[in-house]
Amino acid sequence: MERGKISALQMAMLLYPAVLATAILSMPSLTAQSAGRDMWMSPIFASITGFLAVYLAGSLHNMYPGKSVIQITEAVVGKMPGKVIGFFFFFFYLDLSGLSIRSYSDFIVTSFLFTTPQTVVISSMVLLCALCVYSGLEVMARVGQLLFPLFVLPILIAIIFLVPDLQPKNMLPVLENGWLPPLKGAIPPSGWFSEFFIIAFLLPYLSDVKKGMKYGLTVVLGVMISLVIVNFMVLFVLGESTANKLYPLMNVGRYSRAGFFENMEAVIMAVWIVGAFVKTSLFYYICSLVIAQWLNLSDHRPVVWPLGILIVQFSFWATPSTMAISRFDFLTFPYYSATIQLLLPLLLLLIAFVRKRKKKKSAV
Repeated sequence: MERGKISALQMAMLLYPAVLATAILSMPSLTAQSAGRDMWMSPIFASITGFLAVYLAGSLHNMYPGKSVIQITEAVVGKMPGKVIGFFFFFFYLDLSGLSIRSYSDFIVTSFLFTTPQTVVISSMVLLCALCVYSGLEVMARVGQLLFPLFVLPILIAIIFLVPDLQPKNMLPVLENGWLPPLKGAIPPSGWFSEFFIIAFLLPYLSDVKKGMKYGLTVVLGVMISLVIVNFMVLFVLGESTANKLYPLMNVGRYSRAGFFENMEAVIMAVWIVGAFVKTSLFYYICSLVIAQWLNLSDHRPVVWPLGILIVQFSFWATPSTMAISRFDFLTFPYYSATIQLLLPLLLLLIAFVRKRKKKKSAV
C-alpha cells in the first residue's frame, strides 16, 4: 500500500500543526463561553483526551504491529463487522476534511478575500493538497518538515510583539466560580485533542517505531502548552469580551500596537494557511489510505482525485454557514470526535485484549 517511511520526528511535525491549526483561531472563544477568565486552564484538562488517544493508538499498534487501523479492526471483530467500522472511520475523516477546508475558506473569505468565491478558495487548496497526497507519505512528511518553522516562528514573533498590549489583571480573580467553568470549557477543545488518534494511521510507516509513542505524547504536551499560551494572549488583550468574538486571535492581531511591525493579522493569516494546508493534506491522506485498504486496493493513488471532489462537496454539505460551524464545534464536535476516536478504539482494544487472553488460556 504505502511503501514510504518517515521518522517519528517528521510525524510529530505533521501532527503539531494538524491539530493546532484549526484550534488557535476559534477555540479561545468557545472555551471562554463556559470558562470565562479561567479559560487558560481548559486546554490542560482537555489534553487528557489527547494523551488517551495516543495511548489507545499505541496500544492497538503494539498488539498488532505493522497493521493499519482498518486491518486491526478486521482482525479484532471479523471481516464484515470490520468493514462496517472501517466505513465509519472513512466517513468521519472525510467529514473532518470537509469541515477543515470549510473553516479555512470561511476565515480567508470573511477576513481577507471578501469578494472571492468560496469555491475558488476551497478548490485551490484541495488541488494543492491532492498533489501532496498523491506524491505519498514521504513527500508529505518532508513538506511538513519544511513548513514547520513557518508555522511556529510567526506565533513566537506575534507573542513578542503583543507583550506591550498584555493586561495580566484580566485573569483575576482566578477560579472565582470554582472548578466547574474551566472543566466545562475543556469540552470543546477535547474534540481537537481527540484528533491525535490519527497517529494510529502513521505508526505502521515509522522507521523508528519505538519512538512513536514518545513523540506522540510530546506533541500532545506541546499543543497543550501552545493553547494555554494562546488563551493567555487572548485573555490578556480582550478580557471577558473574548467569548463574543468569532476569531479572537485575529482581533488580538488587529488591536496590537506592535510599533514598526504593522498588520499583525497578516502573520496570523500566514500561520493559519500553513496549518490548514498541513491539516487538510494529512486528513486527506488518511481518507485515501482508509478507503484504499477498505476496498483492498494495492495503491491509494487511484482514489486521490475522486476523494478531492468529495472533500470539496463535503465542505459545503457539512455546514451551511460560519455560525453553524461555530455551533457544531461547541455543541457536537467534541462528542462526535470522542465517539469515533476514543470510544471506538477503546472498544476494539478491550475486545482484542479479551480475545488474546482467551487464546492464551486455550493454549494452556
